[in-house]
Amino acid sequence: MNARVLVVDDDPSLAEMLGIVLRGEGWDVGHCPDGSGALEAFRSFKPDVVLLDVMLPGLDGVQVCQQLRAESGVPIVMLTARTDTVDVVAGLDAGADDYITKPFKPQELIARVHARLRRTDERDGVDDTLRIGNLSIDITGHSVHRGDEAIALTPLEFDLVVTLARKPWKVFSREELLQKVWGYRHAGDTRLVNVHVQRLRAKIERDPEHPEIVLTVRGVGYKAGAPA
Repeated sequence: MNARVLVVDDDPSLAEMLGIVLRGEGWDVGHCPDGSGALEAFRSFKPDVVLLDVMLPGLDGVQVCQQLRAESGVPIVMLTARTDTVDVVAGLDAGADDYITKPFKPQELIARVHARLRRTDERDGVDDTLRIGNLSIDITGHSVHRGDEAIALTPLEFDLVVTLARKPWKVFSREELLQKVWGYRHAGDTRLVNVHVQRLRAKIERDPEHPEIVLTVRGVGYKAGAPA
């Protein structure tokens, strides 16, 4: 079954170009030209990845992202012509997994989509269950529990916590996590890592201000907390 990619962008020329490029990869492509209809388009098309423009008529991309995150963990890549830090971080805070700045090379976009379609259970490693702090991670079931409590994570958040848990003795730099979790093959924006660690901590830590599961190693990066 072909992967489905929903493009939410009001630029018809860009949307047409994206459709050609994405279909060239064998993916099914849907298109919505405004923010107001994005949620309904998402529900009807049921995409595996959403490419979401920041600037949209009706609801803007950040608002649409919030709506999508309220009911789905589907990977979201923001498309932005802006370089303003506030816009980028607002999109990530709203739940976006990644962003790409216009104009971009088609090959770069394809690489980002491939990375978001990749599942954690397709990566190297044979452990079916991992522990990090007081969490139990079921790789095959793609689930995380604290005791009997299930913790809902997006696919990217799951990939992040699994990457740390698989090597609890290792301190990962932000650049390493970008490569392993986001699939970057070149220098990327390490703010992606910082924002997603904050989001992950908000879900899995008893006190996000004093983390015990995802630990910061000052000047280096992040590591897994010891199993409880």
